[in-house]
Amino acid sequence: MLVSRGSRAATLVACATFLLATSACGTDKPEEATTQQARLYGTDGNMLNSFPAELKDRADLVDGMKGTTPLTPLPEDFKSRLRSVDPELSDFLYSAETYDAIMISALAAQLAGSTQPEAIAQQIVGVTNGGQRCEDAATCLSLARSGQDIEYRSVSLTRAGFTDAGEPSTASYATLHFDGQQLNDAKTEFVGAGDESAASTKTPPKPRKQREGARTGAPLVIGGLLPKTGELALAYPPMAAAAQLAIKEINAAGGVLGEDVTWIDGDDGTSPAVAKATVARHVEAGVDVIIGAGGSGISLAVLPDVVKAGKILFSPSNTDDGLTKADDKGLYFRTAPPDSLQGRALADVILRDGSQRIAIVARKDSYGEGLQAVVRAELEKAGITTDRIKLLTYNPPEGESAPPVDFATGAKEVKDFGADAVLVIGFAESAQVIRALADAGVQIRH
Repeated sequence: MLVSRGSRAATLVACATFLLATSACGTDKPEEATTQQARLYGTDGNMLNSFPAELKDRADLVDGMKGTTPLTPLPEDFKSRLRSVDPELSDFLYSAETYDAIMISALAAQLAGSTQPEAIAQQIVGVTNGGQRCEDAATCLSLARSGQDIEYRSVSLTRAGFTDAGEPSTASYATLHFDGQQLNDAKTEFVGAGDESAASTKTPPKPRKQREGARTGAPLVIGGLLPKTGELALAYPPMAAAAQLAIKEINAAGGVLGEDVTWIDGDDGTSPAVAKATVARHVEAGVDVIIGAGGSGISLAVLPDVVKAGKILFSPSNTDDGLTKADDKGLYFRTAPPDSLQGRALADVILRDGSQRIAIVARKDSYGEGLQAVVRAELEKAGITTDRIKLLTYNPPEGESAPPVDFATGAKEVKDFGADAVLVIGFAESAQVIRALADAGVQIRH
């Protein structure tokens, strides 16, 4: 559970009192920098079972690492259905959000009676608010075909619907722990965040009852823009499995507007250049809704192209706060919650361990720097002074042939700072940051 602001303040006061008595709780400089141990923390981009492999022969460095990710307690039935698509699946990060993004898109098209992106977009927020509640493809599509307003609830969307901006009003976060080079499910804790009153109350256009012979533009064509390659590729398998599952279950329930939904695969490459090329191909192929991109910075890079083409961009994993007010002409949506919520959860995890000198290392992009700023603000609200927080960034690699991240100088700064907590915000490449910390003599606490 997250501690309250009052509890945090009390903890800090107690620490200060103990400092006066012992001179050993949060001094400006650790007495023995060479023996200083630091707890390691991560985020949704690296708290995955597939992440330790990025450290190769140093995989044990993750043991004891903690972090947060947007995640609801997933029903075993949902996990089983995902594994029917991919029996080797070991992570479930953003699987629920991917499934729901596709399901919401399909239901919005059915309610709109059209595959025109603008008409679909006008229904998306309304699909999640008001109307008859339904929780599976068959029931929801049946109601939508009859012209019934619906309120979709499912694996990621459990408490409340979307805001006017087209993003979750509430969220669930999991606190994850690495033990034995894998996530220890027994230690996972879940906590809710957000505000149900922020859900939209606007009335969408009246649903259209499905009629024989009506011109709808069917079939609905959905294109993938997910990270098959690049630094975020370690998060691809659960999203890919969820996308396949959603399309399979929608079509098994009769499809949308009388026809099976068409899925066209596509890679964002964790690269603006790759993603832009994929978007161009999707536009040429007549895609109506694009599911992606994986990273917030990639979505920001391609959003102008998507909007210009009059298509919908619907991400299951973008968390950058800046996307809430992006110039999207009403065509951008996400099932992942904004970082304003994750930043609070991360700060609480760090504070619960009593950390007093905190280094926050982030990839230099909208996701990394955005979340870094939110966590810093939350720590300062809790009483951690500015001089006890050190911010560092690194340039993420561009493309498959890019040289590895060189964080040697930054790692030395972390060691000299005497950090007792290091938060690393990044994707697969953040393994190189962790190796650099160890090489610089930062003793990671396990």
